[in-house]
Amino acid sequence: MFKQICFFRKRPDMTMDEFMDYYENQHSQLAKKASLKPAIPNATRYVRRYLKPETNPVTGQVIDPGYDCLMEIWWNSREDFENSQRIISNPERLPFVKEDEKNLFASHDNPVVSVIEEYDSPMGPNGEKTHIDLRYGD
Repeated sequence: MFKQICFFRKRPDMTMDEFMDYYENQHSQLAKKASLKPAIPNATRYVRRYLKPETNPVTGQVIDPGYDCLMEIWWNSREDFENSQRIISNPERLPFVKEDEKNLFASHDNPVVSVIEEYDSPMGPNGEKTHIDLRYGD
């Protein structure tokens, strides 16, 4: 399993509700709405996590994390990820994507990282490992 994480900051003139609405109803559907080839073929999961700063229990401060959204995409292989990156950066497609991002993000300079290792702590009631079942449809 291969995971990519991107960090996004909303445009400063947008409320969080406006940002979320545009991301969910426009940007995340961009390829379909424009009749383009899907940008993330073979992805197994595509998630946006909208961030709401909370009080740090140690310091009592509310600290801006610097980003409004973490986007995560999972693939079965690095090859699937690299194929997606080629599609997104295609010179014929890129201007269209950049133009739409102007409606959403504060900048195109958004950190993109891949997850090399991930560890889950046992959280079951008796200390057993937990797992998530991924299902499609209802």
